[in-house]
Amino acid sequence: MLQFIFIYVHQVIIELDDATITRLNKVAPARARKRSEFIREAIRRALNEVLERDMERAYREQPDRRAEPAFDAETWEPAPKRRRRGR
Repeated sequence: MLQFIFIYVHQVIIELDDATITRLNKVAPARARKRSEFIREAIRRALNEVLERDMERAYREQPDRRAEPAFDAETWEPAPKRRRRGR
């Protein structure tokens, strides 16, 4: 049995100057439906950056005052070594 899940999305109309739309068309052409996903991803990244900045500011304003560190970096496993690809 097929079931469909409908997700309501909001449409946002923005205005771009000629230089910006020209650059956007080069990396995400509208005809390939890449433009919308490119813009959605750019917005997600920008929102995450704002969240990170806010969190960093909050930690600076009210730092963790524990006597001991919250973690011991020496207990971490070493990072895996990168393999070089041969030709």
